[in-house]
Amino acid sequence: MKKSFVIRVDEELYKQLEKWAHDEFRSVNGQIEYLIHQSLHKAGRLKKTSPRNKKESDQEES
Repeated sequence: MKKSFVIRVDEELYKQLEKWAHDEFRSVNGQIEYLIHQSLHKAGRLKKTSPRNKKESDQEES
């Protein structure tokens, strides 16, 4: 299940996110989700996933 929430960023930051997302064929929302996921992974804060969940998360990253 995905949760929705509001995030406020300044216009310049949004423009940079939008360009980066476009360069990687993602929506801005998808790019933000990807960046958060990568940061959590790098920090060791993600739970170990089962092979099924790993396949799903790999697809989300693509």
